[in-house]
Amino acid sequence: MQLSPEDEVELRRLRWKCRRGMRELDQLFGRYLDREWRQASVADRAVFLRLLGCEDDKLWHWFMGHEVAPDAELATLVSAIRQLPP
Repeated sequence: MQLSPEDEVELRRLRWKCRRGMRELDQLFGRYLDREWRQASVADRAVFLRLLGCEDDKLWHWFMGHEVAPDAELATLVSAIRQLPP
């Protein structure tokens, strides 16, 4: 899917925002951007943006399966990202 120039700028901005300083989180977010972002719906993109606004320690616990995000949409997205193949 071809992105508009505005979407390409947004994708570059998001890639920068996905850099969390934890290799595991960086890789998980990078996979989502590379494989899912382009075809994601507006609603799914909004959930991803909310996920990026969460604190790193919470993200770590959610992605490592130690806890479940209290928000159902975030929990569903975390699960989907965890299932993306490496």
